Amino acid sequence: MSVTEMFSYIQGFLSADQDIREDIRKVVQVLEQTAREILTVLQSVHQPSGFKDIPSKCLKARELFCTVRNHTGELKTKFPVEQYYRYHEHWRFVLQRLAFLAAFVVYLESESLVTREEVAEILAIEVDREKGFHLDVEDYLAGVLILASELSRLAVNSVTAGDYGRPLRISNFINELDSGFRLLNLKNDPLRKRYDGLKYDVKKIEEVVYDLSIRGLAKEQEQEAGGDK
Repeated sequence: MSVTEMFSYIQGFLSADQDIREDIRKVVQVLEQTAREILTVLQSVHQPSGFKDIPSKCLKARELFCTVRNHTGELKTKFPVEQYYRYHEHWRFVLQRLAFLAAFVVYLESESLVTREEVAEILAIEVDREKGFHLDVEDYLAGVLILASELSRLAVNSVTAGDYGRPLRISNFINELDSGFRLLNLKNDPLRKRYDGLKYDVKKIEEVVYDLSIRGLAKEQEQEAGGDK
């Protein structure tokens, strides 16, 4: 093979790779748009009137996740299955965002932590890398950390809406989450930096709970909850 033939072959390889990346980018752009639509729906729970409509907001979000599943199904066809990590950078951010949104929906519905398996099911992708397009464990963890930040905001807005019990439950949840992350030896720099932000979320929620305690609202809420039983 001559030098010219060699470089012609390389150019063919580069062109094919660029075509794959462009096809991936087009699908990712649509995924990002749908993720923004889901976020817009869920952001309304931060409004005083939004707390009353949480079930309907979660239902609407789940309907939009049906669209997400269609797009992830299309994305799977755009690259060779064994080259997942070659192109991972293109969808890493949007998958983390979608993992967060799935976690937020599940929390609003049940006040529990979504599992990686549940997120993968919601997105219609795999858990095991051997099976192809999957939810990388670090992308799942990044989504959970975004959830923590969102819940610290929800704790503050709950007080504004007169829901004094929710910050207490959020505090318990975030403390359990923090304890879980402390068990991990995080090597991923971006993930570790995002985890560093969790301590600020914990502190922010603790300040909300402390303020409720000082004002006697936390105890009052507990008494009301006990009376409802």
